[in-house]
Amino acid sequence: MLSPQELVWLLAAVAKGDRAAFERLYAATRSKLYGVVLRILRRHDLADEVMQETYLKIWNSAGQFDPALSSPITWMVAIARNRAIDQVRKKTEVSIDEDPAVLEIAADSPDPLAKREMTEELRRLLACMGRLDEERRRLVLFAYYDGWSREQLAVKFDKPVNTVKTWLRRALMEIRECLGS
Repeated sequence: MLSPQELVWLLAAVAKGDRAAFERLYAATRSKLYGVVLRILRRHDLADEVMQETYLKIWNSAGQFDPALSSPITWMVAIARNRAIDQVRKKTEVSIDEDPAVLEIAADSPDPLAKREMTEELRRLLACMGRLDEERRRLVLFAYYDGWSREQLAVKFDKPVNTVKTWLRRALMEIRECLGS
C-alpha cells in the first residue's frame, strides 16, 4: 500500500486523465477495496462488477477528492462500500442454486409469538433511540438505517469525521446500555 501522500498525488494525476497514475492507483488499492466489497456482497461475480463500477467512479470523480476531508483510501473505500450496498439493495431474483430455502413453503400465517417478540424488541429500541438527543438520533439513523458513510455524515452535519465517529460510538454505547437495562 502506498502512503496517503502518494495516493493523494495519484488521485490528482488521475483527475487530469493520467492513465499510468490510474493503473498504479488501481494496483495499490484493489485488494483493499475488493475485500470491502466481497465482505458485503459475498459473491465474487457481483464483487467484480462492483469493483468495475467503483474504479469508474474513482476515475470520473478523482477531481472531487479533497484531502482536507478524508484520507484517499477512506474516500475510495466509501465509494466501494456505497456501490456494494447499492448492489445489495437492488431487487434481484434469487436462484435456487444460491438459496435452496426458496423452495420451502412459507406458513399461511406468521407465528404470533414471534411477531409479538419482534414488536417488543422494536419498542425497546425505539424507546432507547428516543433518549438520544435529536442530532445524535438522526446521525445514527443516517449511518445504520440509510447506510451513509462517516464522510457523508461529516459533510451533512458539518463536523470533522473524527467527531462523527465519536458521536456514533457514544450513541451506540447509550443504546446498548439502555437495551441492557
